[in-house]
Formats: sequence, structure tokens, C-alpha cells
Amino acid sequence: MFSKRIFEVGFKIALEEELFRKGVSIKELADNAGIPAATIYKITSGERDPRFSTVQAIVNTLEPHESGFIAVIAAKFLLDEVESKKIDIGKKTYRIKGFPAYTMEECIVSGVRAEKEGACGIVCAPILASMIEKVVDVPVAIIKPDTKTITDALFSLKNRIDY
Repeated sequence: MFSKRIFEVGFKIALEEELFRKGVSIKELADNAGIPAATIYKITSGERDPRFSTVQAIVNTLEPHESGFIAVIAAKFLLDEVESKKIDIGKKTYRIKGFPAYTMEECIVSGVRAEKEGACGIVCAPILASMIEKVVDVPVAIIKPDTKTITDALFSLKNRIDY
């Protein structure tokens, strides 16, 4: 998490790492944060220490908290049942946003994209969770199929084998 990393390595280094990790240019950050690009260039060059309001604007841009959605990475046919629904967790309501993926590569890209778009957390298949956790800074939870789902799949497979 960028804001935590600031206290570990300092603002300049944490900012450079975060821009690289997210694939964001200084110009893009400046435009999105409403800060002159020259200010960010001076910060990254070490020529200037940022003001608190500048740090706030940059952190809010790189770690959006207002989006309030939970990303679900799965095949499109599974997402049709959950996408655009809402779920109450504690005292907050979260929107569910689907990120369809069919290959491992698409799943990893979807995880990064979900975080970049402001996901508060990501739900995905168990085989993906450990990989996704390595590339994002939001919590990742796994989808655990219930016994009926597995049994249905076994019967479907049996019907195809016994044709």
C-alpha cells in the first residue's frame, strides 16, 4: 500500500515505486491529482519536499477510497449472476463489479485493473488468489465452491463420458 510505504522508504522513493508499479506517468498523476507536473518532477528529483496538501492529493489519487466496489474475477457466465448487485458488509454497502477473464494472464491483468479502478477487495478462484495477492495491495478472497456445485459438475462430466 502506497501510503504505508511512504513511512518505510520516504515519499520520493515510494512515489517512484508506485508510479512504476501502476504504470502511471508523472503527467497522468499530475492531471488526475490536480497538481502541476513540475511540482511532481521536483519531488521525484529530490529538489523539493512536498507540502502536506500535495501528499494528500497524490495519495488520494493513487489510493482511491471512494469507489467502494468489490471486484469479482471469473468467467463471464458466472459474473452475469452477481455483477451490478450490492452487498452489505458491516455498516457499508459495496457494489460488485465483474472482471471477466478466461486465461491466467487475463486474470492477473484483471486484478491489476480492478485495483487501479479503485476496488476495495478482489474475489477470485483459489488457484489465482496467491498470484493476484502478489501484484495488488487490496485484500483478496477466494471463491470456494459448495458440494452441490462440485457434484453438479461431476454429473455433467459423467453424462459427457457416458454418451
